[in-house]
Amino acid sequence: MTLARRAVAEALGTGLLVAAVVGSGIMGERLAGGNMGLALLANTAATGAALAALISTFGSVSGAHFNPIVTLAERVGGALSWRDVPAYVAAQLIGGLLGTVVANLMFEGPIVSLSRHVRSGSAQVLSEVVATFGLILIIGTCGRYRPGAVPLAVATYISAAYWFTASTSFANPAVTLARAVSDSFAGIRPVDVPAFVVAQAIGGALAVVVVRWLTPPDPDTSDAR
Repeated sequence: MTLARRAVAEALGTGLLVAAVVGSGIMGERLAGGNMGLALLANTAATGAALAALISTFGSVSGAHFNPIVTLAERVGGALSWRDVPAYVAAQLIGGLLGTVVANLMFEGPIVSLSRHVRSGSAQVLSEVVATFGLILIIGTCGRYRPGAVPLAVATYISAAYWFTASTSFANPAVTLARAVSDSFAGIRPVDVPAFVVAQAIGGALAVVVVRWLTPPDPDTSDAR
C-alpha cells in the first residue's frame, strides 16, 4: 500500500472519528435537556461505535492509528518507518480539523468556533496520562496477541475511559487540537490543549516501555533483530 493511500486513510479515519465525537456531543447536549450525564452517555456510545467501525475499516489499509501517539508507538515498535511518521501525523491533524468543521456545519454552527469549555487542573492532566497509557497498552499488547480483537478492545476501553477519567479520555493530540475549534459539549479551550498533549505524550511513552517489557520478541526472531 502506497504512503499516499495510507495517509488518506488516516485523514479520513481521523476526520470521521472527530465528526462522531463532536457531532454526537452537540446532538447529545441538545437532546438531553440539561442532563449532562445523559449527554455524556450519548457522546460515549457514538464515539465507541465509531471507533470500532473505523478501526475495522481502515486497519488493513493504514493500521488505523488516527492518533499521533499511536503512530509514534508503532514506529518505536518497528511497525512503521520514520519516513512515514510525518505523513501520518499531518494527515491525522488535517483530518481531525476537517472533521470538526464538518460537525460544526452539520449542526448549523460556525465553521470554526474556539471552545470555551474549561478543562484544566492536575486531575485533568493526570486523567490524560492514564487514558493514553491504557490506550497504548491495549493496542500494543492486544495487537501482539489478539490482533483481531483490537477494534472492539479500543472502542470499549475508550468508552469506559469517558467515565472513569476526569477528562473524559481525549488520549489523542490530533483529536484534542480538533476539539479546540468547536465551542460545544465536546470542546476544549485552546489554552488547555498544550497540557493535554504533554500528558498524552507522557502516558504514551510510559505505555511503550511497559508494552516492550510485557511483549518481548519471540526467541526465534530476537537474534534477527
